[in-house]
Amino acid sequence: MCGLAAIFHCPEVTMKKFAIVVVILLVTGYLGWQNRVDILVWGAPKLTLLMNPVLANVPTQWTQGPAIAALPANERQPNIILILVDDMGFNDISLYNGGAADGSLQTPNIDGLARQGVTFDNGYAANAVCAPSRASLLTGRYSTRFGFEFTPIPKVGPRIFQWMDDLNPSVLPLDIDMVAAAELPSMQEQGVPTEEITIAETLKGAGYYTAHIGKWHLGATNGMRPEDQGFDDSLYMSGVLYLPEDDPRVVNAKVDDQIDKMVWAFGEYSAQFNGGPKFEPNGYLTDYYTDEAVKVIDANRNQPFFLYLAQWGVHNPLQAKREDYDALAHIQDPRLRVYASMIRALDRSVAQITEALERNGIADNTLIVFTSDNGGAGYIGLADVNKPYRGWKLTHFEGGTHVPYMAKWPAKIAAGSEMQAPIHHVDLFHTFAAAAGAAIPTDRQLDGVNLLPYIRNEVQGNPHETLFWRQGHHQAVLHQGWKMVRADRPDKRWLFNLAEDPTEQNNLAAANPEQVALLEGLLAAHNAEQIEPLWPSVLDAPQLIDKDGSKTHEAGDEYIYWPN
Repeated sequence: MCGLAAIFHCPEVTMKKFAIVVVILLVTGYLGWQNRVDILVWGAPKLTLLMNPVLANVPTQWTQGPAIAALPANERQPNIILILVDDMGFNDISLYNGGAADGSLQTPNIDGLARQGVTFDNGYAANAVCAPSRASLLTGRYSTRFGFEFTPIPKVGPRIFQWMDDLNPSVLPLDIDMVAAAELPSMQEQGVPTEEITIAETLKGAGYYTAHIGKWHLGATNGMRPEDQGFDDSLYMSGVLYLPEDDPRVVNAKVDDQIDKMVWAFGEYSAQFNGGPKFEPNGYLTDYYTDEAVKVIDANRNQPFFLYLAQWGVHNPLQAKREDYDALAHIQDPRLRVYASMIRALDRSVAQITEALERNGIADNTLIVFTSDNGGAGYIGLADVNKPYRGWKLTHFEGGTHVPYMAKWPAKIAAGSEMQAPIHHVDLFHTFAAAAGAAIPTDRQLDGVNLLPYIRNEVQGNPHETLFWRQGHHQAVLHQGWKMVRADRPDKRWLFNLAEDPTEQNNLAAANPEQVALLEGLLAAHNAEQIEPLWPSVLDAPQLIDKDGSKTHEAGDEYIYWPN
């Protein structure tokens, strides 16, 4: 189900896709569910390309900084690079837990950021799903403060979800609200309100050149595109394929279900630059974004810059560059091998970024942060991506929100630093602004803190006493080491003492009603400060907590319903 939503995450082409799907809905209105799905899978991609063709690769024209620096690199504001990967599980890198494929895949370059800087052992994503997490990260605010509560999906999405569920009903049924779906604004209009201030706007106001590369998923009209939200330049992901499916340079891994078929059918290999026409990237998508990031660094080495590199990896569709796949021949499971190869490409990306900084003489005064928008996804059918944690993307158990998180800044952060205290994506706004000497907005509630004094042991204690996560009725709170996860479907509370039980094995809710009441009160106070969602929740989707998506629900399995 969530993979299908990813097809439509690129809003600039969604309206034409809507029109295509509407036509197909009309044509197939009297056919059976299987025929409807088959025709949709077969016909929609062909109509999409016919109506909205993708051009051949167009070379980017990044803004060129000054030929000569006004100040030496170590005397000016630091460059800031945020590398945000997609759906990376805690066990996907070797720094924390041995790496993918039982430790047979190492990630030395990603690990190197932490070893040469700081490891955040308890770094949390702002949400267990991509778009709200990104909205919080870029604004320094819980996204529910400005109504960005649910991941944007197209108006036609609920109907397709219903078809899928009618065709292959699950033990735990999918619940779709067609009345609410009728109230959904267009995909383009589901985004961060223009009144919000992004970190890009803040840094640009402090004299920075700002560039965005990759995924956005935060609106694409009425001033919500990256170019309107503080970025001087934007290389925008407008298609979800890493390479065309039949490209000889790629190895694909598919799952034999209808949703995966839809991902591949609607998948497109395309990008946009500064809102221009769609064109084909130049090579495997992870490498292409990395090459373009290096161009940004080279072009702006003589001025402070902020680079937001939002890689698509390791989100499905699972596609590996063939040379990476060939290098991991020891991995027997083909799907795991493709997935591990995708991580290998991300690790290579980090190496190329750091090498570009060294070559340009600006590595010491560049702050790099690496993290993931949420935990690993259960629907790709790989059991150990979030090991040792329970849960998946879409759930507020540790597997959904406890993510890889590290930073490097040689001029200011001692190599080998480590933070045990919980930190959060919202902290990056304050940290980046402080590093740049930029003014923090004072006309709104910000939820993060500047992490630099804590990293350097200039301030003792924990940056946060309490952290919150909210996606409709599925919510969580972490307070002084106690974490409560709550759901309305089923109506249940899970309580964990993370200091003693970091992997959430023992639900202490029944034995600690006073602690549950305390955390319920904190959640209620937090919820009272949030506003109503800008668009409605249209579905409740069941998620097993301890089984990946290839497994079926059995009596006694714990689960939650994820509202979106």
